[in-house]
Amino acid sequence: MPSVVVHQDQDLLAKAVAARLVTRLVDAQSAGGGAHVVLTGGGVGTAVLAELAAAPARDAVDWQNVDIWWGDERYLPSGHEERNETGARAALLDHVDVDERRVHPMPASDSGLSPEDAARKYAEALRKATRPDDHGDVPSFDVLMLGLGPDAHVASLFPGLPALRESRPVVAVHGAPKPPPTRLSLTLPALRSAREVWIIAAGESKAKAARLALSDADPAEVPAAGARGKQRTLFVLDRAAAGELPPDISRPASR
Repeated sequence: MPSVVVHQDQDLLAKAVAARLVTRLVDAQSAGGGAHVVLTGGGVGTAVLAELAAAPARDAVDWQNVDIWWGDERYLPSGHEERNETGARAALLDHVDVDERRVHPMPASDSGLSPEDAARKYAEALRKATRPDDHGDVPSFDVLMLGLGPDAHVASLFPGLPALRESRPVVAVHGAPKPPPTRLSLTLPALRSAREVWIIAAGESKAKAARLALSDADPAEVPAAGARGKQRTLFVLDRAAAGELPPDISRPASR
């Protein structure tokens, strides 16, 4: 069952997730030497990375031994301000000592690849990073962070689109209802390869989506209901996003 943590507002939420991420990455590195993390974009996802960059505790992480992936990407030119990679670099990656060989952005629209070829290329990069104990074509990500759309989409998996039925790890998404319409995304099987999935949401507009995501809804209609980790699924919400949760869901809150 997913667990839920509620914070007072988006600022506190971002700080808390940043602190939690440091702890998780340090623990993963202590156990195995390296770590795999999947980043998300959007306002809250980028705010988490900015808080991490500003936190002195960030230096507890051996950034040279972190593999950095993305759950989805807008199929736009390199450096475009709306690309998740661009936001992540400005908020965090430009401020820590990452090994660029272990930073794995999804291909951009000016890569010379079609969206379908770009998806295949990213899937191959994921496959090459796996180990025998991953038992699949995708690494067992230590943490996979996801934002939550008002329509309960996660990554670029929107309700009703064919990508939700895919078994391949990465797909090109066409006709997304949120611009730009062409995107790349991990699929639900790839999301479920993560040891821990964290779904992060703030604001009243996310309240209905959070309630549905914590239900037994069909992932074809509520994609977030299908995003679950192998060991843990954590919803980190602010009070506004948690406003429609039923009272029987445990919601330890910070002040």
